[in-house]
Formats: sequence, C-alpha cells, structure tokens
Amino acid sequence: MFLSALKNLFTKKIVKKSLSNVKPESTGMRVVTVGILFDETYFHDKEAILAALQSQGIALEKIDILVFKNRIRKQDVFDYPVFSHKDLSWQATFKSSQVKDFIDKRFDLLIDYYDVEKSALMVVSNLSKAKFKVGFASVNKKLHHFMIDTHAENHEVFLSELFKYLKILNKL
Repeated sequence: MFLSALKNLFTKKIVKKSLSNVKPESTGMRVVTVGILFDETYFHDKEAILAALQSQGIALEKIDILVFKNRIRKQDVFDYPVFSHKDLSWQATFKSSQVKDFIDKRFDLLIDYYDVEKSALMVVSNLSKAKFKVGFASVNKKLHHFMIDTHAENHEVFLSELFKYLKILNKL
C-alpha cells in the first residue's frame, strides 16, 4: 500500500512537471476520430456515451475506448481494453501495448471521463497525441483544452455541454 501511494505521488509529479511545457495546439478541423478514457470506478454506463456520440454523427468504428480499473482479476473478461496502476512504471511509462497504442493514436477529440486525479489516467491523458482534449474541471487545468464543471455521474449534463461547445467551436 505504501509503495503504491509513493508510486502514485512520483508519477503525478512527473505529469505535473511535463504539463508546464505544454503548448496548446489549435485546429479548426471537425471531429472524426474520438478516444474515450474512462475511470470505471465512478462510471459504468459507457454505452450511453457511445450512443450520444453516434447520435452526433460520429461512426462507432471511429471511437476508441480505454478503461481504467483499480484492480483487475485474472478471471475477468472485458469488452474494451483495460489497464490499471500495475501497468504504470515508476518513470510514468506503460508496459501494456493496448495503452501504448491508445496513446499513439492521433484522435481529433479525446474525452477524459474521470473527475478524480489518478496518476495512471493523468499520464495517459498527458501523453496522448489527441488534437483536442476535453475533461472535467476537477482535474488538473493544464491537462485539457476544454473543461466541464460537473460530476462523472451526470453524463447527460457533461454530454450536452460538450456538444453545445463543440458546435460553437465548429468541430461538429
């Protein structure tokens, strides 16, 4: 437990240090590809978000999902790629090829669907090559281009605000 907390502290420090060098990338392109990073600890209704994205004209095959779980048991079977703190090294890198593939994809939009700062989630968000990152206001402000002030349990509010502002920004 102590080593896990220490590892979490070190990786958060690495992320925060690297966020000081972030340069915003502005693009007027429309959203075609979407990556969604979920924290399954607080939110289980992934299908509702997928349906909402599809209703906005985003094809299901253009949406990639990566799910974070606090604990993964060997007998568990998942529909989506899953990772945990065990996949994160002390140097804030990942061992899992699924996580590395997600990070390396160039999404038009990355939705960080977590409202509690966890080092593994923050590292994935920070290292992602997404052009436009959206998340919750309760997470580090430098991590996202656009933040919505609500809780993860209120996915209707989050999605309505997201779509409203994506239309204003001419991305949908």
